[in-house]
Amino acid sequence: MKRSEINQLIKDALVFFDRMNFKLPPWGYWSPVDWKQNRKNCEEIFENRLGWDLTDFGTGNFQATGLLLFTIRNGNLKRDSKPYAEKIMIVDENQVTPMHFHWSKMEDIINRGGGNLVMELLPSDEDEDFADHPFEVSLDGIRRTFQPGDRVTLLPGASITLYQGLYHKFYGEPGKGKVLVGEVSAVNDDHSDNHFHGGIGRFPEIIEDEPPVHLLVSDYQKFI
Repeated sequence: MKRSEINQLIKDALVFFDRMNFKLPPWGYWSPVDWKQNRKNCEEIFENRLGWDLTDFGTGNFQATGLLLFTIRNGNLKRDSKPYAEKIMIVDENQVTPMHFHWSKMEDIINRGGGNLVMELLPSDEDEDFADHPFEVSLDGIRRTFQPGDRVTLLPGASITLYQGLYHKFYGEPGKGKVLVGEVSAVNDDHSDNHFHGGIGRFPEIIEDEPPVHLLVSDYQKFI
């Protein structure tokens, strides 16, 4: 992805957050210069990978297959005892986050407002492939039984609990607008806890065609 594309996507995200009356932590608005001036005592942010993140999953087409997110809080099993994490994400209409599961992380995905979020669900087998049997998940504390490949549409305010090993992909329902999506989970580790069906990449290569306006979590070591 080009840095100019990333810069514009973050600018657009800030407009959407403001429209949805969602506020980031103060450092979520910092420029690279602000980070250099305020880096003292920010070790938790750097080491626990808090902040801006986005990916096109290696497709080169962010709008069709991509995700923009901001990690608000996160523990780190190597440095502290915080056992939880929280993210805010923006999912556009028909913008797919591909089928994947987590080995360690259990998470709640919440529609915080805007459009509707569609999720497709599949259980996994002992070989980490798709399984062919019914399964149960909890929607806002209510247990429901699903068949492999069933879809769930989360309206604003609704949530789903995703257990370890449950394949899921999601996208915004066409015609309903962008979705503000929250995630509350166990400690998040995007480097070692994502299993994408088909081996899709998680982090994009960045072409530096202009300076960053806001840093991604993958930029901290490079620019600060």
